[in-house]
Amino acid sequence: MTAPTGADRELQILHLEDSELDHELTLAHLAHGQLRAKVRRIDSEAEFLGALDERGWDAIISDYNLPGFSGLVALDLLKASGRDLPFILVSGEIGEDTAVEAMRNGASDYLLKNNLARLVPALLHAIEATETRRARVRADRELDESKQRLRELAQHLQNSIEQERIAIAREIHDDVGGSLTALKFDLAWIARHSDSEAVQSRVGSALETVTLAIESSQRIMHNLRPAILEQGLVAALHWLASRFERRTGIDCAIRLPVDVPDLPAGVPLVAYRTAQEALTNITKHAQATRVQLDLALAGGVLSLEISDNGRGLNNDDLAKARSFGIRGLHERAGTVGGWVELSSGRRGTTMILSVPLNPPGAADIPRAAPRDDADDPSQWGAL
Repeated sequence: MTAPTGADRELQILHLEDSELDHELTLAHLAHGQLRAKVRRIDSEAEFLGALDERGWDAIISDYNLPGFSGLVALDLLKASGRDLPFILVSGEIGEDTAVEAMRNGASDYLLKNNLARLVPALLHAIEATETRRARVRADRELDESKQRLRELAQHLQNSIEQERIAIAREIHDDVGGSLTALKFDLAWIARHSDSEAVQSRVGSALETVTLAIESSQRIMHNLRPAILEQGLVAALHWLASRFERRTGIDCAIRLPVDVPDLPAGVPLVAYRTAQEALTNITKHAQATRVQLDLALAGGVLSLEISDNGRGLNNDDLAKARSFGIRGLHERAGTVGGWVELSSGRRGTTMILSVPLNPPGAADIPRAAPRDDADDPSQWGAL
């Protein structure tokens, strides 16, 4: 950033000074430094407070001692106002301890009245530093706003994905499921009304195929929308761990609370998907022989921990250009105000999902409404 100069713009300076002579001396030094400035002199606390309410000041130059007032008090008032303005303290008697205290309290610089030759460089440097700080604050604020928009977008995308999954599961239930069920009934009717051994054999084979198709459809629907969550997060995680153990042969120990209170909408699904992704990664990459899954609620925070004794992850694994699984978990956790922590070493990998259940504004977070199983597109009932 280029320091402002008199050629750039006219600076608006507030001068806290009770001596007209010293004020004229200050103006002379500003003019000698070829600084274009419009300077307003005040000499009381009331005037200073009134001036702080006005906008457009570029800097404040303040005498140290004024009748019934002081530069340090003015500095405290400036801080209390929340205004970020360069503040230069000028005095004929300021000591080193006082100068250090002023700088600690936020003064941009301090000058002795017998050395005002430094006034213009000090003023320009203070204004540049302040503008740099303001730019950094603006950038940080814009970055925070951008992150918030990304979180909102991620939440919208996750919600859209889940709604699409529900819609697909419903179509499978209504169309594929209905057709397979009708076909199974027709095959059963043919089996009852035919005495031909060849027909009976062909019908039996067809019934097995239809049964496998029904099971596959149910599995696809469950992956699209885990209906087990309707029975609660504890039941869902228990089922997921048991299914993982049966499918992989990897010992999966679980520690789950007996009961979990009603959770904000979205939290059970985030926890379930996190566990599902973690177990999938363990199956594909970890070469583990044991997995531990723990769910706990303490201090208003839900914590889900999945650890294994596998080969662990290295930085290259996490930095893969298309390694979207872990990144997706971070984004998904953020949609409910949570976060994911991942640690890995020679003794395995641990993933922890943490979700505060009572964040600021928690009263506005809807609770998950109970569902009727009859309306659940991933439940068919007996076929």
